[in-house]
Amino acid sequence: MTEETNQPTEAHAQPELKQILGALLFAARKPIAAGELLEILAQVAQNGEDAAHAFGKIKESDIRTALEQLKAELGERKLGLILVEVAGGFRFQTDPAGGPWVRQLLNLDKPARLSKPALETLAIIAYRQPTTRAEIEALRGVNVDAMMRHLLELQLIRIVGRSDLPGRPLMYGTTQLFLEHFGLSSVKNLPGVEQLSRRDAERVKRESEGGRRTPDAGPEKMEDGLKTDDGHRTTDTGPEKTEDGLKTDDGGRTPDASPEMTEDSIKTDDPQRKAEGVEEEKTDVEDEDDDEDEDEDEDEDFEEKE
Repeated sequence: MTEETNQPTEAHAQPELKQILGALLFAARKPIAAGELLEILAQVAQNGEDAAHAFGKIKESDIRTALEQLKAELGERKLGLILVEVAGGFRFQTDPAGGPWVRQLLNLDKPARLSKPALETLAIIAYRQPTTRAEIEALRGVNVDAMMRHLLELQLIRIVGRSDLPGRPLMYGTTQLFLEHFGLSSVKNLPGVEQLSRRDAERVKRESEGGRRTPDAGPEKMEDGLKTDDGHRTTDTGPEKTEDGLKTDDGGRTPDASPEMTEDSIKTDDPQRKAEGVEEEKTDVEDEDDDEDEDEDEDEDFEEKE
């Protein structure tokens, strides 16, 4: 054996931290937290292996920095793998761009989406965990037995204990698979209520800008009048009164409903009053005829005297 064979070759050179971390993540069956990676490095260093001594004083911040470098390199090289932080740890995943081919390789069906009722039930559990079935039904207003069984079968929720309420009902919470499915590091990374409200407001704004408008129903009828655009109320005064009648909607005028006053009589719709008026007119005509006859008699008498 020559001295050259005893010299360290390039294959036995000191590995980089990101190489070790990449190997650990590739061999792991679940996401590994930065603290777990740090503990593995420390234990190997204590075992006395020469190559491990250099990593005995590594800090957690150094591990996170190396993982970020590894993540960036995978993204630049487009190797079909990505590094993600999910469910409280780090792991390799296949690139979503290759999903159809991976499903074909593994004979997997296209992933099914959760129904709206299932998502609503899951959201209540995620935000209010641990929570009981009765609390979920009180919020949703419907029976959730079927949804709960479905979510338990999918391993998105689990039983986490019993409540101190009478009857000690079961309490439910989300699982690690829930975090992995939704790409969350922990439940603390769930979007806050303010973020959800802002998203809803933006969605409503987009829908309104897309032309979804409600028809104009005209001024709102109030109990004592009409509501104007400026928020005030106008009292219902009925048809507009004019000098000689009532103003109609088409701009014309209707005669005044009050009796019309004249110099010598009052017009009325009373039949009796009408009959009396006719008799009075007839009497006046007869009186005029008598006066004319008397005048004629006087003229004849005057002629005879002459």
